[in-house]
Amino acid sequence: MEALLSGSCSSGISLKSRLGQEGALGVLGSETLGKLSFSSQFQKISLKSWEKRRSLNSLTMQTLIRADGSSDSPRLDVSVSPRVNSLRPSKTMAISDQATALVQAGVPVIRLAAGEPDFDTPTVIAEAGINAIRQGYTRYTPNAGTLELRTAICHKLKEENGLSYSPDQILVSNGAKQCILQAVLAVCSPGDEVIIPAPFWVSYPEMARLADATPVILPTLISDNFLLNPKVLASKITEKSRLLILCSPSNPTGSVYPKKLLEEIADVVAKHPRLLVLSDEIYEHIIYSPATHTSFASLPGMWERSLTVNGFSKAFAMTGWRLGYLAGPKHFVSACGKIQSQSTSGASSISQKAGLAALGLGYAGGEAVATMVKAFQERRDFLVKSFKAIEGVKISEPQGAFYLFLDFSSYYGSEVDGFGPIKDSESLCRYLLDKGQVALVPGDAFGDDKCIRISYAASLSTLQAAVEKIKKAMLLVKPAVPV
Repeated sequence: MEALLSGSCSSGISLKSRLGQEGALGVLGSETLGKLSFSSQFQKISLKSWEKRRSLNSLTMQTLIRADGSSDSPRLDVSVSPRVNSLRPSKTMAISDQATALVQAGVPVIRLAAGEPDFDTPTVIAEAGINAIRQGYTRYTPNAGTLELRTAICHKLKEENGLSYSPDQILVSNGAKQCILQAVLAVCSPGDEVIIPAPFWVSYPEMARLADATPVILPTLISDNFLLNPKVLASKITEKSRLLILCSPSNPTGSVYPKKLLEEIADVVAKHPRLLVLSDEIYEHIIYSPATHTSFASLPGMWERSLTVNGFSKAFAMTGWRLGYLAGPKHFVSACGKIQSQSTSGASSISQKAGLAALGLGYAGGEAVATMVKAFQERRDFLVKSFKAIEGVKISEPQGAFYLFLDFSSYYGSEVDGFGPIKDSESLCRYLLDKGQVALVPGDAFGDDKCIRISYAASLSTLQAAVEKIKKAMLLVKPAVPV
């Protein structure tokens, strides 16, 4: 172990001295430390192997349990559900963990992998949470959420989205992610199909698998701004199709569905009585003019079959507050409520008071949200201009959210001295992490291996530094495919 800890970072300072005596093994694990000479050996540790190490921890424990028993003793069954075994670890989490470990080891990595606003929660919202604690508002709330918050959500949906709901058609949960999972579990039966346009948020297919449903991935094109073609949708619908998931503005592409295109999709959906639509609108307020947001449930005939998911994490910079909501027909929302009642129960009472304050900021979050959106747009404009100047990179300019999904596939097939081949999005991100010290997410995690995702939920100065590092790293690589 002493020899393993003596490996050095690019700065020349040993990992042992960087990490100290405490926390080293907890952050990286002894097996990883032995390979983490950043400039010369880190390329050997792929994102896939990192994920395997996370999952192999349980297998190691299984071996230890069996080895500990005597030969004539029954072996403990440590197997897990096949449903869980079918899930793949989140690659965004894997690379975020990987980058965090490097930072804690003293390597100056710029982390642009996570989708989390860098702004503080607006003061008015934070104060509402603090006051809730001071006033003793710290007990369980109704499973579906407080009546005052659900009423405020109904008002918001009516005023901003043209959607009419009553409080019993709203379910408040511990984040929009929980809302989506509960919706998938509530409406899908084993063997059903969940239609998911790609690129997609990494959790959609895995949520379908948790419901014993089959994810059906429909690729989109960068030339179409990564928007679903209604004709492709129509060709893929079968009698097993139960749910179509749409995300606008999109993670990971930042694409926004125009109303006309949504109407064409709605025309296709209307022909299939069994098909429902889950509309993920969590980035609704982070949108750049002239793009506008349209809620799918507001389209003719779509209210009855739409499950609308939204929340507070992105627009209000409230990721840690864990607060989201689902709106839909009462029987679907009640079914989701059953799941919630037997799992987490209601969301945090403190967070719900904060959410109420967020909705009180005014239309679309008022000035507080508008200020953040203005900063996001400035960052987007900088990144788009910067990457357009890099040979071989294809761009679909995002109209919302805070992600840039860049096509770097012209570089696949290149060989880099001291690193090796760049053959896909995973190896490109590994190269940029090793040589450029910038953490990005491979596009294969989102269903499009041609691209990589950059989160610009970071300060402009941080993004400027990241671009310089990426440009410098890419100077060593020549596009293998003629541009």
